[in-house]
Amino acid sequence: MRLNGSQSTMPIHSLPPSKKQKLSSRPSNRSSELQTNVTTIAALESQLTAALAVSTSDNSGTGSLNPIADLYSIAANANISAEDTSKAIWALYRVWVGIIGSGRLNSSNNEAGSKIVKAWLRERLNEYVDLLCGLLENEEKVIRTSSLQILFSIQKHLSTSISAGSPEFHNTHFRKIVHALVFCPPSRQGNAENVEEPENLIDIDVLELFHSTWLGVYDDVRWFFLRQVGTILQKVDLKTHPYAPTNALSILEKLASSPSFPTSPDRLSKEGKWWVEEMGRKPPKVKKTKSRSTSEGVALESDEDEDENQDENKTGEEEDDWRKFFDEQDKDKDPKNSTKNVGIKGRKHTLTLHQSLHNISSHRAVFTHAWLSLLSKLSVPGSVEGTRSLAVRALNVMHRGVLPFMTRPVLVMDWVGACVDYGGTPGLLALNALFILMKEYNLDYPSFYTRLYAFLDRDLLHLKHRARFFRLAEVFLGSSHLPLTLLASFIKRLSVLSLSAPPSAIVIVIPFVWNLMKRHPGLMGMIHREWDEKHGAFEDPYVRVHPSDPLLTDALSSSLFELHAQVSHYHAPVSSMAKIYEGVFTKEEYKMEDFLDHGYGSLFEAEANRKIKKAPALNTELELMLSNLAQTAKGKKRKIELFTSLNVQESGNTNEAKEWETNGEQDKLEAAITGGFGGDIINELWQFEDRLNA
Repeated sequence: MRLNGSQSTMPIHSLPPSKKQKLSSRPSNRSSELQTNVTTIAALESQLTAALAVSTSDNSGTGSLNPIADLYSIAANANISAEDTSKAIWALYRVWVGIIGSGRLNSSNNEAGSKIVKAWLRERLNEYVDLLCGLLENEEKVIRTSSLQILFSIQKHLSTSISAGSPEFHNTHFRKIVHALVFCPPSRQGNAENVEEPENLIDIDVLELFHSTWLGVYDDVRWFFLRQVGTILQKVDLKTHPYAPTNALSILEKLASSPSFPTSPDRLSKEGKWWVEEMGRKPPKVKKTKSRSTSEGVALESDEDEDENQDENKTGEEEDDWRKFFDEQDKDKDPKNSTKNVGIKGRKHTLTLHQSLHNISSHRAVFTHAWLSLLSKLSVPGSVEGTRSLAVRALNVMHRGVLPFMTRPVLVMDWVGACVDYGGTPGLLALNALFILMKEYNLDYPSFYTRLYAFLDRDLLHLKHRARFFRLAEVFLGSSHLPLTLLASFIKRLSVLSLSAPPSAIVIVIPFVWNLMKRHPGLMGMIHREWDEKHGAFEDPYVRVHPSDPLLTDALSSSLFELHAQVSHYHAPVSSMAKIYEGVFTKEEYKMEDFLDHGYGSLFEAEANRKIKKAPALNTELELMLSNLAQTAKGKKRKIELFTSLNVQESGNTNEAKEWETNGEQDKLEAAITGGFGGDIINELWQFEDRLNA
């Protein structure tokens, strides 16, 4: 097929510089065939390069691009080596950069022949892109990373080629990249020996490269990714793609762990970074018009299409529904989310894509949309533990990397509240998120203390996140407006749990209870209760059968005898700390941070490194005296008698030891006592007898 085109003005090299990596080829004896593949790839690339040069030099379109199909066939061949695959995909990349730069894909020529050529080229490009998306799961690391680099480089070239009039971002191509990262389709290359079904999980090296090179760096890539991933997750079928939420979470938690989120207009206008450089241009301002002032109050100077062709325009309104859903007036009730000085102003669903990229509220909207879509799908079908694990990962970044950047953080309330029911680690992390929502975003949650009390089970003091729980509980229970009945239930419950807790947890409970009593003097009566011994043992009024309602436990009438029992604890620091309740209540509140991070290791280290003011009494001198006495004639004689008696008792008759004593063979007896069986016992018996006679 002969194609017409113009000279490419776009530079071929748009990839970030990277070190050359050694490719591991599969062992094969077909060296001649491998050499043939390399020669064929080079020949086909030369033909295509020459065809592009001929077509642009005489404007006759006589250069044939049919070898693209042959070059693609080599790259898609699953039986060739990884090295040949790498050479083929890079050769195709260089060819396609030339084709895109020549304008052949966006030619304004509407002749029938030209339309056929453009359609054929788009089909070949789609095949190549689909191949690259599959290679993201290739078993060779260099193939995976090269494929991702090529995909994003093509994204830049395609976007630049359609940005002649106004800045555009090639959505069709980028949508395929996001699909590949979320769904992880299996690779047709290098998996012939792998008979097991792939898990379709994103590879860690692909994730790291995507985040460090594009997602965490460029504002346009982040905005379009968040927009696309939210739409994908809303429509995904978990039965068909069970790993899609897991892959999306891996990407989003990576973004939330090291947020590069814009927080001011200057961050976008002056410090913003753009993978498609045209997107960094200052967008047209929004101007007011009388015709639209009653409904929206703003209008746009221009109304650019968001996509590059008519097919994408048909689905543009459907994809942009998120704008209307999160649309808010500039006067936000939440001062943290105030849209004052947000750069490009206006209602977000009236902005073009270019203007949205320079609008802080728009970035928050797509971020919120992506996370809400993810949380609604965050589950592993048929696996409760798998769902809990995903919830823990999301909650770990929720309070720092997610809530501060959402348009309306309270929208996650239902999901976070459901995570509290998991208990254990996810429950603790969910309480943390609930606290942030209540404190900073005015969330009204009436059953909070009931859920907090139900969380106090035996596992609490054994979890690695217990320090975070006590930090939160200190704030939750520090209000002077809480009823004493409620506080008494928490104190009593913690006292009961301390009986089965490790020392590192007990040293947290004791000062925690002390601080609560200092803040709420009405709880002092729980330290000690008198009872009439004539009526038998003390009956604790604390009711343990109502764990879900802290107001029905009658804990205020009970006492903290469980904490008093810690006075007899085997660990000296615990027993010493428990004695504070026996003295005068004059000590100030403890600083909880001094106790929250203790474990067995830190407790042992503290004991081992503790300086002793007064050396304890030792029996070294007495043992030395007894040792010297044992070397005297009297001592030796008595040890021989004990040894002889011991041997007689064991054997029941006279043995060699008795004969040695009778014959005066003292050397043999002493050797038997020193190195023979029972020598240590004889020494202990002799020393014990000597002490009795002293």
